[in-house]
Amino acid sequence: MKTLQHFSKGIIKENPVLVLVLGTCPTLATSTSVLNALGMGAAATIVLFFSNILISALRKVIPDKVRIPCYIVLIAGLVTAVQMLVKAYAPDLDQALGIYLPLIVVNCIILGRAEMFASKNRVFDSALDALGMGVGFTLALFLMATIREVFGNGTFCGMEIPVLADNHISILTMAPGGFFVFGILIAAVNKFGKHKPRKKDFGCAGCPHSEVCGKGTCPSGKEAADK
Repeated sequence: MKTLQHFSKGIIKENPVLVLVLGTCPTLATSTSVLNALGMGAAATIVLFFSNILISALRKVIPDKVRIPCYIVLIAGLVTAVQMLVKAYAPDLDQALGIYLPLIVVNCIILGRAEMFASKNRVFDSALDALGMGVGFTLALFLMATIREVFGNGTFCGMEIPVLADNHISILTMAPGGFFVFGILIAAVNKFGKHKPRKKDFGCAGCPHSEVCGKGTCPSGKEAADK
């Protein structure tokens, strides 16, 4: 059960886009079309899968002081290979994704899973974690792209939808519409999902400067001092 949780958590409970709010830039940029969203999701999932496997396998070999540069080199090599394959076999997709395909190198989801999970766990668990996060990322992109393309452009995967084709809401395909749909989906996940936002402690206990100020300069510190 614990092994399966490594896969399932990335789909809803720790969805990288709608819960962890990572990879926002490619999410907003490529979710205007369902085909583009699926292409970006597939490319990111492939890179995430193989990078997690390699980093987990080499976790005891890579020196701790240079682990981040090593991760970036590995990820960059994988992204280059994926980009070459896309250019060769799906040139239209490569043209549509543009700069966001090579920018997978610095995608927070991939670097984050490498640092937080793959570098600390065995290969099999890291592979499952990568697949779960990749599927969660792709599903979030697909959901956003479906809403934006259907209601914003009146099409689905490029095919016109009767009635909506002549009565679409164009702003949904633009940046403001992307942020609007993104916010609505995050709100829906927080409302109906099991995930609950963590409440922050704004008192002295949660302040990184509490030891320096002596806990007497802020209102909560003064109240504590008086007691």
